[in-house]
Amino acid sequence: MLLASALANACGDSGSSTTDGAGGTGGTGTGGSGGSGGTGPVSDAGDTPDTGGTTDTGVTPPRDASSGGSDAPGDTTNGRDASVSSDARIDDAGRGSDGIATPDASPPRDSGAGGSSGQDSGSHPDGSNGSDGGAADGGSNGDASRPGWTLIWSDEFNAANGTGADTTKWNLVNKGDGFGNNELEFYTNRPANAYHDGNGFLVIKVIKESYMGREYTSARLESNGKFEHLYGRYEARLQLPRGQGIWPAFWMLGNDIGSASWPNCGEIDIMENIGKEPSIVHGSLHGPGYSGGNPLGQAYTLPNGGKFADGFHVFAVEWEQNVVRFYVDDILYGTKTPSDTPSGARWVYDHPFYLLLNVAVGGNWPGAPDATTVFPQTMLADYVRVYSR
Repeated sequence: MLLASALANACGDSGSSTTDGAGGTGGTGTGGSGGSGGTGPVSDAGDTPDTGGTTDTGVTPPRDASSGGSDAPGDTTNGRDASVSSDARIDDAGRGSDGIATPDASPPRDSGAGGSSGQDSGSHPDGSNGSDGGAADGGSNGDASRPGWTLIWSDEFNAANGTGADTTKWNLVNKGDGFGNNELEFYTNRPANAYHDGNGFLVIKVIKESYMGREYTSARLESNGKFEHLYGRYEARLQLPRGQGIWPAFWMLGNDIGSASWPNCGEIDIMENIGKEPSIVHGSLHGPGYSGGNPLGQAYTLPNGGKFADGFHVFAVEWEQNVVRFYVDDILYGTKTPSDTPSGARWVYDHPFYLLLNVAVGGNWPGAPDATTVFPQTMLADYVRVYSR
């Protein structure tokens, strides 16, 4: 994902930080219906910015992502595995004409042992099965267990309807300067753009509106200064938005970005998707000598024309010393090690990183929205979890 992140507080070369602090105001917001995933708090085009939110003191290193997460030179596989089932949990209509997710009330699929190995693998954390007309299917791995791993941090998004993101865990960026990529959105700290729906989901809502000189608003959550960790399994269960110019991402940045700068700090893109590729996600590493349009990357494609906006999927990396492995629904589709870096380049994944979750609009890689793009668009997050060995 393209940068300009808030600077993180360094916390050494190992271990984790879970320091609580004041983030963006987003904590409690006005109520909203929230019933079908994309409804809930709405904004007025004339809203003024909430100055009580997180101050973004980040840098904006330029990055040309015109080739996005495509395979780097020397990568002998495109990482695509046609054997995985899409098993979409949202019905064929996917989303209505307003871009909101359409709920599927069928019971969740039990994936058996091994935790959340697919799109729907157990009951929702609040005990429902998604059949109550809520945001979308609620079939996730409720107990969060994963053999061989210990859960050390999570956000299950079980807060009350209309409340903003948990600012003990996340900072909300309040900024819109293109982020080095010619992006078009203004990220706000308003619950209108990031809120809980009361059914166990966080909604990141992209609105077409005039705001602070931009034509779109969205949200970007960052855990810098609140949770930073070295190594482990990092995963999120998400239903992605859709449409030309829409750019969702779940990713990580090195917590030394303030001193080392980007890309020397390192970047791990767990999942990126651009609207013109509805069946494809990209996983990649950015570091010195392999960044921007030339990362260490690979792509994963859903089989049989499946689309990531039509159901929930689990996106993850397993990051250990000298290796990062990329997964969709527990299907390994890419592995990167120091041997994949260009000659003379450094492997910089040896210090704590922090998490980011956002939906951008436009930019060098996806291009701008067009007449086919429906607004609002929503990304639904069932959970974000971090495990350690």
